[in-house]
Amino acid sequence: MRADAERISAALLDLDAHPGSRLLKGARLTGETWRRWDETQRRIGRLWELFDAYGNVLDRAAALRAESERPDADALLLLSGMLTGPSVDLPDGEIPLDQRTLLGPDRRRVTLGEAVRLMSAAYEEAAAVVVAADNAWTALLLPLDEVEDDWREAARSAHELDGVRHPELDRIGRELTAFGRIVRTDPLSLVTGSGSEAKPDTSRLGALRAALDRVRAELADAVAARAGHTALVDRLTAAVDGVAEAERAARETRETVLNKIDSPGLPEPVTPSAGLRDRLAALAALCAEGRWRELAVRAAELDRAVAVAAERVEADHALSSGLLDRRSELRGRFQAYQAKAGRLGLAEDAVVSRLGERARDLLWTAPCDLRAATAALAEYQRAIRACESETGTRG
Repeated sequence: MRADAERISAALLDLDAHPGSRLLKGARLTGETWRRWDETQRRIGRLWELFDAYGNVLDRAAALRAESERPDADALLLLSGMLTGPSVDLPDGEIPLDQRTLLGPDRRRVTLGEAVRLMSAAYEEAAAVVVAADNAWTALLLPLDEVEDDWREAARSAHELDGVRHPELDRIGRELTAFGRIVRTDPLSLVTGSGSEAKPDTSRLGALRAALDRVRAELADAVAARAGHTALVDRLTAAVDGVAEAERAARETRETVLNKIDSPGLPEPVTPSAGLRDRLAALAALCAEGRWRELAVRAAELDRAVAVAAERVEADHALSSGLLDRRSELRGRFQAYQAKAGRLGLAEDAVVSRLGERARDLLWTAPCDLRAATAALAEYQRAIRACESETGTRG
C-alpha cells in the first residue's frame, strides 16, 4: 500500500507539472474551458485531500504496527480494520444530521482500496481535461502564430503597394483575431469527440490559411506587376496582336471558303481582338495611376481572355481550312482512282468515264458542292471496283 501511495503521489505531481496544467493555470480562460478547468481544479483539490486522508490512515497503521514486534489480538484487530475496513474519511463527506443515527458515524468513510478507485477515477477525469487542452494548444497555437505573422506581413505589403485597405485581408484579420481569442482562452470548445476519439478541430484555421494564401498570392502578383509592368503590358500587347493576326488569317480563309465551297455552313466569325484591345488600354491607365493590385488582377483576367480568344479564333480557322482540306483530299482520291481506271483499261468504259467526268466537274467547279462531290466520287469508286471484280484484275 505504501508503494501504491508513492505511485499515486508521483502521478499527482506529474499531473500538476504537465505542460497542459501549467498553461491552464496561467491562461485567462473563458467559456467551456473555464467551466471544465474550474471543475477540474476542484476535483484535483478533493483528490489531494483524499490522498492525504489515505496517507494518514497508512501512517497510523504503520505506527500501530511498529509499537510491538508481536501485536496482541486487539492490536491486530484494530490494524486489520484500518487496512481492510472503512477507515478513510471522504473529503466533504460529512453526513447531514437528519441522515445520522445515534451511534452512527458523522462522516462517510471508505476502505483504502475504495479510496484508490475513487482517486483513480478523479485522476483520469482531470488528466483527460488537461491532455485535451494541451493537445488543442499544441495543434493550434503554433500554426495560429504562423498565420498571424503571415497576415501581418501581407498587411504591410498591401499598405506599401498603394496605401489602400484590402477588404478581404481585413476580413481575414478580423476572423483571425476572433479565432485567436478562442484558441488562447477556450481551446476545449474546439475539441470534438471524447475520450480517445477527442481531437482538436483545425478546419477553421485551415480555411483562414487557405484564404490568406490566396490574398498573399494576389499581393505577390501585384508586387511583380509593379516591378515589371512595362514588360507585362508589352507581353499582353504582343498576345493581343497575335489574336488579331489569327483573326485576319481566319477571315481570309473564310472568304476563300465562301468563294470555293458551296453552302459551307460556316458560323459568323468571332472577332474578340477589339474587346481585348480595350482591356489592354485599361491596363495602361492602371499603370499610370499606380493601382498595382487591380493591375495584377486585370492582367491575369486579360491573360486568360487572350488564351480563350486564341482558341476560339483557331477553332474558326480550323473549321474553314478543314473544308478546303476536305476538297483537296477528295481531289487527290479522284486522281488516284482515275489512274487506277487507266491501268485497268477502263478509260473507254462509258459508265466509268461518265461517272469520272461528273466527279471531276463537281470537284473542280467553284463553288464546290462537297456533299455531291463526295457522293459522286464514291459512285465512281464503286464502278471501278465492279469492273475490277468482273475482269479479276488488280491495279
